[in-house]
Amino acid sequence: MTLLGNMNKFILLSFDVEEFDLPEEFGQKISEKNKFSISLSGLKKIIKLLERLDIKATFFITANFALRNKAFIKKISKKHEIASHSFFHSSFSEEDLSKSKKVLEKIIEKKITGFRMPRLQKFSLKKLEELDYKYDSSLNPTYIPGRYNHLLKRRSPYHLNKLFIIPLSTLPIIRFPLFWLTFRNLPLSLFKLATKITLNMDSEFNIVFHPWEFENIGKFQIPWYIRTGYGNRLLKKLEKYLAWLKNQGNFITFSEFLSFLPLRKV
Repeated sequence: MTLLGNMNKFILLSFDVEEFDLPEEFGQKISEKNKFSISLSGLKKIIKLLERLDIKATFFITANFALRNKAFIKKISKKHEIASHSFFHSSFSEEDLSKSKKVLEKIIEKKITGFRMPRLQKFSLKKLEELDYKYDSSLNPTYIPGRYNHLLKRRSPYHLNKLFIIPLSTLPIIRFPLFWLTFRNLPLSLFKLATKITLNMDSEFNIVFHPWEFENIGKFQIPWYIRTGYGNRLLKKLEKYLAWLKNQGNFITFSEFLSFLPLRKV
């Protein structure tokens, strides 16, 4: 399939690579060693899957994780895009926007142009622009109870001063979120249908996962809807989905996608 094939429909597959600190949100302690080993193990599975399917993705990585896995991150950057996921996953200061960028650029010896905020929290887009980032993908234009309400935000990519804002995909009209959490809780057939409807209307599909999802996280005290279908079972589901998705559009990185946005008059 050529880049211009299939009616110029683009699939933006991304993974948020971070220290696995999710249990701490729900009051359970987890060792530093486990935080990094769980995410690294899941990341290795993802890379093997993408190699098997010959698919490109964008990896939003915390500098904290990258510093502990320099050689592997640099290897990933040879085929995939590396973007910033701030410095730490559990804490944030405005300085982390520049610090994470510098650390990642030094590791992969390439320019970092993209950013996604951990947990999609609020932060200064103006500061991001000042640091010469080109795009941000921290917007989920839907309602997530206890997290955010972005029902009035734009669903499609748009230009904000010098930045491109690339929202995560939601089902048109009803804005049902189509991301890692709904993927694991919906039947694959239903998620495929929602994907196809969204891709046909928007011409792009932006979906995110985490490497730790594909590990044995059932032992942790986290909500049932997060523990549903984890590990290798979820990996098999993802493989089926991505193999199907290859026939629906073209997998490209976020930075590659930027070159098509001006043509769409965003």
